Amino acid sequence: MFVRITADSAPRPNSLRDLGMTSASNALISLSEFSYRKGTEIYGEKEPAEYVYQVKSGAVRGYKLLSDGRRQIGAFHLTGDIFGLENGGEHRFTAEAIVDTTVRLVRRQSLEMVAESDAMVARNLLSMTTTNLQHAEDHMLLLGRKTSLERVAAFLLEMDARLTAAGVLALPMSRRDIADYLGLTLETVSRVLSRLHELGILGFIGNTQRQIVLLDRHQLAGLDLQP
Repeated sequence: MFVRITADSAPRPNSLRDLGMTSASNALISLSEFSYRKGTEIYGEKEPAEYVYQVKSGAVRGYKLLSDGRRQIGAFHLTGDIFGLENGGEHRFTAEAIVDTTVRLVRRQSLEMVAESDAMVARNLLSMTTTNLQHAEDHMLLLGRKTSLERVAAFLLEMDARLTAAGVLALPMSRRDIADYLGLTLETVSRVLSRLHELGILGFIGNTQRQIVLLDRHQLAGLDLQP
């Protein structure tokens, strides 16, 4: 998964072109493009992992349904993100469009064939796998050791780094999605956001409150760094 709680400066592939996955660069590569309406499943957990995907527009959530019926979101894939690359032959998560979404996809077998003869593509695949592992470790730390305030602060900082345009953080996901990603209840997420608003750290735009203005990033970062 490609949402990271901590950022690093090391370059990593962030497009199909970076991976060498373009039909113009290799005859083995055939790219397709599909659009999905809001709430539509792109692929399901335990389905064969036959394709690798990139978000062209929109947003995707990757999640598991737990045995007690709860949903655990493992990652949010935003415009430009590559997802669906698995270590085994099956998908570990279900991928679903959060909003109307368009994705590009390439056959995994074609990509693996190119990697066998192209060292750069092979290195980029390794980089993606390493990033995937880093996210899993960071997410485990987030769920297991941080308070609800710290979890929400870390989430907002991550989204700020990936989504902010003209000073506005426009979230495609709902508060329910955020809660299921952070391992919190909907009520807790709403309460923490209200508290951050009261502290003057963020402001809301619009009735849905999905557009957020971060008024004090320094104070927000300080919350995330608390032991």
